[in-house]
Amino acid sequence: MSLLFTVPIVAKNVAENENGGSIMSSPFMLIIILLILALILLYPMYVRLIQFKNKTKEAMSGIDIQLKKRYDLIPNILTIAQKYMEHERGLFEDITRLRSAAASIRSDADTISKKIELDNQIASKMGQLMVNVENYPQLKADGTMMQAMQTYSEVEEHIAAARRFYNSAVNELNNAVEIFPSSMVAALIGIKSYPFFETDETSRQAVNAGDYLK
Repeated sequence: MSLLFTVPIVAKNVAENENGGSIMSSPFMLIIILLILALILLYPMYVRLIQFKNKTKEAMSGIDIQLKKRYDLIPNILTIAQKYMEHERGLFEDITRLRSAAASIRSDADTISKKIELDNQIASKMGQLMVNVENYPQLKADGTMMQAMQTYSEVEEHIAAARRFYNSAVNELNNAVEIFPSSMVAALIGIKSYPFFETDETSRQAVNAGDYLK
């Protein structure tokens, strides 16, 4: 039976109990009515919080899918680049280390901040690699490298789109978590704010292979 129909029934029972001398006292029934009213008011907030949380988790999963495509591309790019960029070994090692660390983390409420930090570092290092490609004409002329970088550029655009969807979901969730009275419900059921997926200044723009491989 719906809660909306429960209150009138309970109120009717209270009146009957008062007239008929029920063993339950009126104050007790009043508490029951107040609890039912509280449930009617708080349950929609609970549902909304769960919906926002699930949407945020879905958005995180979308980011993971796109980031995995980036992680799968990076070894191929580095393998090609190493044939020509002998003096960039330190950069290759940094990118490989960051990729391994990031790929081992699946995004969730406890790890998303670390995932964002590693992602920004990878984007920054890959941007540095793109700039350094300018110093290696033979690498710029490599057709395989050109194709790999164009694919990488497309993946970066998909990551940016997934990041926007995630940030939109986080904005809705955080508003519900931080604004009273839904903040009270969030605290009771353990739902917390999520961090925004923000890029640093050096990686704010998506990598465009066409800017470098000309």
